[in-house]
Amino acid sequence: MSSPCARVRRVGVFGGTHGNELSGVLLVRHWQQDGAEIQRAGVEVKPFLTNPRAVERCTRYIDCDLNRVFDPESLGRPVVEDIPYEVRRAQEINHIFGPKGSDDAYDLIFDLHNTTSNMGGTIILENSRDDFTIQMVHYIKKALAPEPCPALLIEHPSLKYSTTRSVAKHPVGVEVGPQPQGVARADVLDKMRKIVKHGLDFVQLFNEGKEFPPCTIEVFKIMEKVDYPRNKDGEIIAIIHPKLQDQDWQPLKNGDPLFLTLDGEVIPYQGNCTVYPTFINEAAYYEKKQAFVKTEKIKLAAKHLRLPISEQSTS
Repeated sequence: MSSPCARVRRVGVFGGTHGNELSGVLLVRHWQQDGAEIQRAGVEVKPFLTNPRAVERCTRYIDCDLNRVFDPESLGRPVVEDIPYEVRRAQEINHIFGPKGSDDAYDLIFDLHNTTSNMGGTIILENSRDDFTIQMVHYIKKALAPEPCPALLIEHPSLKYSTTRSVAKHPVGVEVGPQPQGVARADVLDKMRKIVKHGLDFVQLFNEGKEFPPCTIEVFKIMEKVDYPRNKDGEIIAIIHPKLQDQDWQPLKNGDPLFLTLDGEVIPYQGNCTVYPTFINEAAYYEKKQAFVKTEKIKLAAKHLRLPISEQSTS
């Protein structure tokens, strides 16, 4: 049984959703000048700088996090003088690439991000039932092997992200690190570039009618966010333990060192199951009161995928 899926006609490549994450900023600016590398036959691929004011100031955002305001309330807010810049920008992006949830929305958006955490080249998925993106991740993982390419699933009943890329029918986050904010590293940029390349290659093969048999991928599914230990005034009193630092995607078991207080006391992890932390000590998440994210390993399956002959491109 094949999974029904329409031909991919329009793809967005977003950079600068956070203005101090420079790999995506540099790649999008480059592709705006010379897009030959990302063009694929029969597909409109649009590189787009999502938060130009934040990019100009080399800061994460101006008024609020652009990657959290693509919810119905923000997208429907009346445009008045004191509306936050990012909310207004979200409405503009939704107008160009959406409307979110409609047939007119872009088919696919790659949203390019950097992290200060040691996450390598990670792909972020939002929907565990989207056969197209699961098949794409399977293809990218195989193309990059033996280089690891973890997949993070942020689908959760109570943690709602309302991401910039969620405007598209198939939203894909590309999160590459470690890289400091406001800095560009060649190795990190190269990893990001390869993920986008292989993703676009998959689109072209799909449009040409290539058959993708049923597949299964391993993903890390978000469980909960964990804050730093704090005192009664809300101030941080312990930091990430050296044995946890840079250990993104590695198993964390009951009793393993988690935090280290300024007095030298070790605070261990207490849990009845092994978890896989990521976004460990992410610089941008201090303001969000988040030391790391707990994930569990699960498998996602995708059905056989092939575009109907009537929709296939002949180029």
